Amino acid sequence: MARENANDLIAFIAVARERSFTRAAAKLGVSQSALSHTVRGLEERLGVRLLARTTRSVAPTEAGERLLRTVGSRFDEIDAELAALSELREKPAGVIRITTGEHAAEAILWPALATLLRHYRDIKAELVVDYGLTDIVAERYDAGVRLGEQVAKDMIAVRIGPDIRMAVVGAPSYFARRAKPKDPRDLTAHDCINIRLPTYGSIYAWEFEKRGRALKVRVEGQLVFNNIALRVNAALAGLGLVYLPEDQVHGHALMARNGHW
Repeated sequence: MARENANDLIAFIAVARERSFTRAAAKLGVSQSALSHTVRGLEERLGVRLLARTTRSVAPTEAGERLLRTVGSRFDEIDAELAALSELREKPAGVIRITTGEHAAEAILWPALATLLRHYRDIKAELVVDYGLTDIVAERYDAGVRLGEQVAKDMIAVRIGPDIRMAVVGAPSYFARRAKPKDPRDLTAHDCINIRLPTYGSIYAWEFEKRGRALKVRVEGQLVFNNIALRVNAALAGLGLVYLPEDQVHGHALMARNGHW
């Protein structure tokens, strides 16, 4: 429907309901002559008279009554829906979809959502744990959470958490038979539990830093996982060393050495 037709129908509905060009013009905020011209133009395009006019009154014709019944209710529905949408500005509601890494989901997003959802019952959240570089527009996500260096250049990035401290950890049972590494390069002689990330396309190289200098070490071992829980369980079983965010190993019987050597 052309925009001018919609405007003309709104004008007709106002006059038909008010039974007065004067009152309808005041309601719509237009002049009486402009309103009369609009309705007359609609009648000419339709080829049928919609309003019967006298010097004292205005009333819909049979065709006008039919148009008012069928079209008027639909415009009422549109007005009601627009009013309902405007309420969302005052009362947060709807579904928010977020693609995120596992650590961010557990350490940052979930604590925030647990508080938010208790206060706003009309909000629904969907968290999808994914290590890939998801196209949030194509996949219809509202936001994506990734480590800073994984954010595409054309994306708007906002920090939502502190810097992440990484640690190499192992169980006491592992160190009962193996000496503790003193240098990142010592890790090449240890059994290590690896992680494969699609963003890197291969086994992830463990990253360290010393006096501002970065060092990456590629380690070997019997196990490769793509989530945190299984790596923690394997380390607790004494099957090797694992590289994890420090806060993911607090409370476990693991001995840690952070990523700064």
